Amino acid sequence: MLHNTRGIVLRSVKYGESSLITTIFTEQYGVQSYIVQGIRSAKAKSQKAGLLQPASLLDMTVYHNPQKNLQRIREFHPAHIYSSLHEEIIKNSIALFSAELLLRLLPEHAIMEELFAFSFHYFSKLDVMPVNEAANFPLWFAMQCGRILGYPIHGNYSSETPHLNLYEGAYTKHPPAMQPFTTDEEARAMAQLLLTDDESKLNKISMNAAMRYRMLDWYLEFLHQHSQHLGTIKSLAVLRAILH
Repeated sequence: MLHNTRGIVLRSVKYGESSLITTIFTEQYGVQSYIVQGIRSAKAKSQKAGLLQPASLLDMTVYHNPQKNLQRIREFHPAHIYSSLHEEIIKNSIALFSAELLLRLLPEHAIMEELFAFSFHYFSKLDVMPVNEAANFPLWFAMQCGRILGYPIHGNYSSETPHLNLYEGAYTKHPPAMQPFTTDEEARAMAQLLLTDDESKLNKISMNAAMRYRMLDWYLEFLHQHSQHLGTIKSLAVLRAILH
């Protein structure tokens, strides 16, 4: 049976001589795997294969059988045509990291409409955001994903609770007994990010590159501790090299 859904491409891998297996976060069915036959053949349009690279936003007509692990796509078209995301190396690195984070973090087949809507909007806004204002996007995206998935950081930064405790997932009065630790400045910046629901305000939160690296490492470790799904984020090393 045919169904229409929007999708965010998370990964595509070669299959056979001319096909792809692509993993897509869909609005209607959560994360699904699709086989796209002949997409890499000499007769196929290369433009179509390009639409299946990570972070692409699609309108799709799909065959969906809940009894199968591998679905099929009848048609797909761009739901948003990127103007700069694939050409700007910084934006592209952020997009690849963000798509991989979703891939590693999300369970298959679970419908997550709020996270889908947020992620679709996020990639669209990253595309049009001035590149010099995008540095805080990866950490903010990870934190918003954690919040929506039910992994909140409790409390807030204050003179009475200035410490971030990873294992409690909260701001605390006393410093944590175990690493990783954060400085007061980093804990304060994290609180600002947690309270920001508008991506246009992210560039007003002052953090240098070293702070961003440490806070992103801290938050990914937090997700490791509180989520059963997150694995190794391979694109993280590239992101660090680009956002130096």
